[in-house]
Amino acid sequence: MTTPPNPTPPGGTRIDDDPFDRDATRSRAVERGTESDAEATVQIPPVPGPEEPPATEGGGDGRTRKRLLIGSGAVVGLLVLFYVVDLLVSATDVPRGVTVGGVEIGGMNRLAAENALRSDLGPRVSRPVTLVAGTDAGAATAVIDPRAAGLDLDVDATIDQAGEQPLNPFTRLSSFFSDREVPPISKGNPVAVGQAIDRARPQLDRPSVEGTIRFDGDCPVPVPSAPGHVVDNAAAPAVVLEHWLDPAPVPLPVTPQPVSVTQDGIDSAMRDVAQPAVAAPAYVVGSGRNATLSPTEIGTFLKFDPDGSGGLRPRVDVPTAQAVVDRDLSSTEAEPKDATFAFQGTNATVVPAVTGRQIDYPKTFADLTETLGKQGDPAPPTTFTPPPTPPGATPAAPPPATGRAVNAVYTTTPPKVTTESLQAIGPATVIGEFQTNGFATDSGQNIKRVAEQVNGATVKPGDTFSLNGFTGPRDASQGYVDAGIIEDGVPARGVGGGISQFATTLYNATYFAGLDEVEHKEHSYWISRYPAGREATVFEGAIDLKFRNDGPAPILLRTIWTPSSIKVQILGQKRFDVTSQSGDRTNPVPAGVRNLAGNPKCKPSKGVDGFTISTTRTLKDVKTGETKSEPRTVRYNPEPEIKCDK
Repeated sequence: MTTPPNPTPPGGTRIDDDPFDRDATRSRAVERGTESDAEATVQIPPVPGPEEPPATEGGGDGRTRKRLLIGSGAVVGLLVLFYVVDLLVSATDVPRGVTVGGVEIGGMNRLAAENALRSDLGPRVSRPVTLVAGTDAGAATAVIDPRAAGLDLDVDATIDQAGEQPLNPFTRLSSFFSDREVPPISKGNPVAVGQAIDRARPQLDRPSVEGTIRFDGDCPVPVPSAPGHVVDNAAAPAVVLEHWLDPAPVPLPVTPQPVSVTQDGIDSAMRDVAQPAVAAPAYVVGSGRNATLSPTEIGTFLKFDPDGSGGLRPRVDVPTAQAVVDRDLSSTEAEPKDATFAFQGTNATVVPAVTGRQIDYPKTFADLTETLGKQGDPAPPTTFTPPPTPPGATPAAPPPATGRAVNAVYTTTPPKVTTESLQAIGPATVIGEFQTNGFATDSGQNIKRVAEQVNGATVKPGDTFSLNGFTGPRDASQGYVDAGIIEDGVPARGVGGGISQFATTLYNATYFAGLDEVEHKEHSYWISRYPAGREATVFEGAIDLKFRNDGPAPILLRTIWTPSSIKVQILGQKRFDVTSQSGDRTNPVPAGVRNLAGNPKCKPSKGVDGFTISTTRTLKDVKTGETKSEPRTVRYNPEPEIKCDK
């Protein structure tokens, strides 16, 4: 059966004809005519060889290239036109995509950018700045006032920092699709900022806390270490200047403060010391009595300090432990008592001194922490009863304590004035005394204090007594107070006011005791409660009162103070009968008047005329009857009358 040929579409080749099958084409051409006719009728493209590129139809390659070049040129032209127009339009603008502190100013002209920054960042400039130091649980915060710290926004410098419009076309194109954050520029003085940070340091710094063990009653409680930090003073101001306008708190640079005590060290101290220490009572063995330390009381004075190697070192808080032990053992102690005189008329007999006996608590507690770690018998130790102690001898010490007990360590305290020093005076009597009366309450306190210091002082034969040297500085630390003085003719206050009255009293006592005067100075003007020509003043570091014991035996100074008087007695071996005679007042100088109306502290007072006076001390030897005279002439300046009239 013969298959019918495929129909030929009108005006074309049959659908099964292959235009590139040359042999088939030629056969068909032979059927219709000559081969040349067939080749003229159908243009058969050559079959490309392995090195021959296929031909394109009708010159399409050139036309395509031309269209591509024209299209590309148009795109480039449009881009160049867009670039030039964009460059001209935004030549003076802030670059696109720029934000400052969250405020978008990109694409704005300079004036608009300035207004935007002042408007949006203005409230931040005056708001308090929160500072934070440290992280996590150890973070600390504080607030500073930016105005007080001298902080402000530098708008011009901030916009300048944003830069100018870029010329690079790719950079300009990318600015449409990206943002660039520019930090605000601050104006401020780093010194002022540093001072503001310093004022906030108490809230910002976190000192490290070393681990320890505390006691809740008789229960030990471990306390873990806590590292700390301190603000880095050198670096912190620069950080604040850079970030104070940020919405978030400013994190400050800090220096860590490490700890040395480890958790293992705490656990070891708990196991080896703290828990055994309060497992049972402990004891201090005293003289005739024992002190009992309950577990709760032990917890009040047992403390733990870092040992430098990661562990804890136990110690006893001596004052706290002493208060516990004193409750039971204070009766075993005795305060020292100075030797003194018992008077019968003007004659005196020596009352012997008493040597003191106190517990040396630092030595007593030296081994207590070791003792508290023992698990010994909790029963109280046997009470030690010392044998009688001869006068002046050291009491017997108790035998070494055992178990959970330590011995009280006693020491002797000698008296300030010994029995021997008074006995060396011999048959003592009052060889000179003097009393002055009347003083203000505050001055009286200072007179009482100096009298307490001088009372009981002894001066050996040939020695010189100095009032300033004996008392030392007469200031508040020694118990002296502000008292009234006269300064430049008006009332004033000064620590130690009133001491001159004591100096006058002491001077006159030595005067009538017949002692040798070494140094003394009268007031520049006469004070009516003192004997004219026979009084003294002192001033620390400049004016002193000194006398010498020129006799063969020691002397003792005794002071007697009352709220209205002060008396000084000199006790020793009497050598002279002393009298004093005053001459007439001569060479008077009128007091004059001084008006202090402009001084708010002015207080009117009567004036005192100046004058010259001579006094003579006569000493009669009680053994030989011989006499000698010692004249002295004193000139007083006038004290003007003070008026406060305007």
